Amino acid sequence: MLRLLVRALGVLLLAGAFAAVVVDSARSLADQHLTITPMGLALATLFPTKFELLSNAVQTRLPHFVWDPLLLWILYAPTFLDLGVLGLAVTSLSRPPPQREARSILNH
Repeated sequence: MLRLLVRALGVLLLAGAFAAVVVDSARSLADQHLTITPMGLALATLFPTKFELLSNAVQTRLPHFVWDPLLLWILYAPTFLDLGVLGLAVTSLSRPPPQREARSILNH
């Protein structure tokens, strides 16, 4: 049951990555130049107050290296890339473990 929920979350993340590619493509065609939406802008647009509170909490409560090189790198990356990588990672976690082969004494 948990594996199904994790796989569904991964597929939803991959669908979000596809939607982000479609939005960026439509915006690029309309503007006549390449437009890529960074993850930070997408999150700030979707959750303006929560994003501000979370970024302030991370900057004040966690070590400095967590915000500056790590999270800023993720937030400046394209939305489709972040969602796609996260979706692939979550989907691969939901794979069943490999089956061990049954060995027999007769099959040497």
